Amino acid sequence: MTTNTSSDVIFSVNPYEGHPSLSQIEADVLWEYAKLAQHVKLVTQKTRLLGEEPDKSMLVRLRVLEQKMGLVLTLFKASVWGVINEQAVDPSETYNDASNTTTVRY
Repeated sequence: MTTNTSSDVIFSVNPYEGHPSLSQIEADVLWEYAKLAQHVKLVTQKTRLLGEEPDKSMLVRLRVLEQKMGLVLTLFKASVWGVINEQAVDPSETYNDASNTTTVRY
């Protein structure tokens, strides 16, 4: 529910209309600038509000996404492990221990 405050009146009533020092076009231009300034003030207020407290629905959605990504990572690790275990071990490939070699010292 929105209430009309003194700052919202600028959108419906031109305060510069009928001013003796301004032409009609100047009054209209000044009114447009006043409306633009009010829009900037409203955007500033809303961004400050968003910056102060996090969006609760966004946090809930991000938490669900985080849980799904954890599940995807677990499934990925399990599938990689399964692929590694399914590979046949070639008997010609043996492990050579480097400690059995002899070193010649001069």
